[in-house]
Amino acid sequence: MTIRVLIADDQEMVRTGFRMIIDSQPGMQVVGEAADGADAVARARALRPDVCLFDIRMPRMDGLEATRLLAGPGVADPLRVVIVTTFDMDEYVYGALRGGAVGFLLKDSGPALLVEAVRAAANGEALVSPSITVRLLAGLARPPAAPAPPREPLTGRELEVVRLVARGRTNEEIAGELFVSLSTVKTHLGSVHRKLAARNRVEVAAWAWESGLVR
Repeated sequence: MTIRVLIADDQEMVRTGFRMIIDSQPGMQVVGEAADGADAVARARALRPDVCLFDIRMPRMDGLEATRLLAGPGVADPLRVVIVTTFDMDEYVYGALRGGAVGFLLKDSGPALLVEAVRAAANGEALVSPSITVRLLAGLARPPAAPAPPREPLTGRELEVVRLVARGRTNEEIAGELFVSLSTVKTHLGSVHRKLAARNRVEVAAWAWESGLVR
């Protein structure tokens, strides 16, 4: 199936570059563009793309607010938003992921990582630029409030999986480190998502750092 992508950035050159990268990939297609946050929200709601690529600093409405409206807590049918920005600032990263974004990339990350982030988002995974992952996760250890307890206690194996997710490991890497199959890892993650009421890996990682499971 084709991954349908919406691009929102106030710079036409950036939108054009992203469109060229995305449209050149098999199984990907840009279905819309927006030059400001308000238009991005309207187009996203109308088009229902598989993945949205949003800049942060845009006219009328910034990318963080647009993300909250489309993917934040309380949104019944959230879209998958990846923030792609020039600004490597902790408050932006934290705000984006808290607002429901499933990825955060810097614009200088390169075409390969952009494509990888789109595929990850479409598959329900999360990707954060490697250059800010460690700092981001450390920042999540300083939450504004204590995390909610899980609906059910996590098993020992599930806690191991959560620790590795919080360290930025992929499912394949987790399977290798724990000497289990990939399907077993996915089963554990499904259980973790249900118990933590988490929608994606980023929320699982945030819970691990906020609860002190990982330091």
